[in-house]
Amino acid sequence: MNAPRPIRVLLVEDQVLFRTALIHLLQSDPGFELAGEAGNGREALQQATAVRPDVILMDLRLPEMDGLEATRRIIAVWPEARIVILTASESDDALFEAIRSGAHGYLLKDVDAAIFFQTVRAVARGEASLSGPLAAKVLAEFARPAARAPRGNPGERLSPRETEILGFLAQGKSNKEIAAALTLTENTVKSHLKSILAKLHLENRVQAATYALRHGHGNKPPTQTND
Repeated sequence: MNAPRPIRVLLVEDQVLFRTALIHLLQSDPGFELAGEAGNGREALQQATAVRPDVILMDLRLPEMDGLEATRRIIAVWPEARIVILTASESDDALFEAIRSGAHGYLLKDVDAAIFFQTVRAVARGEASLSGPLAAKVLAEFARPAARAPRGNPGERLSPRETEILGFLAQGKSNKEIAAALTLTENTVKSHLKSILAKLHLENRVQAATYALRHGHGNKPPTQTND
């Protein structure tokens, strides 16, 4: 059996010493491959569209064009881009805007290597990381009544199964965990998730989870429904 293709990562970080450390970390695991590196937001935009990596690790504090603007521009020209935000502080307000703009996850720069690899792998699979010390802060920010909230089209209703899966998303469950709980395949869960995002006009799992919390889906007990 052939080994799975390595996850191609574009690393965007202006601090050379930290960027070098991350490169060595990525190269220490054969499951990852450095697709490119950039030291500012403009280079990130150019590299992202040129090499089309599986995951982009994006620092927020960058020269010339910051990580927030770079995230917005990359998503604008390449909506399928999977971006993980790198931040040195839990109080970085730009983090929330980056998530709203379509980023799929976030990592503190002092995170353990195991959590680092776990998060990048999850985002590469199309999932999003809501675990860790920043999770509660991100969800609380999105749940604020004044926060800019994506709204679904009232004419497009979620099915009972989609509503059920939305509830699991609010609990931070992965596709694998949702599939096991509902006796479904992961591909079926992914199909339902794609439909949920389309109907609610959301970008990713993070936005879907926060939408679910805002509308009380996370407090509802699961119900058994047919696909």
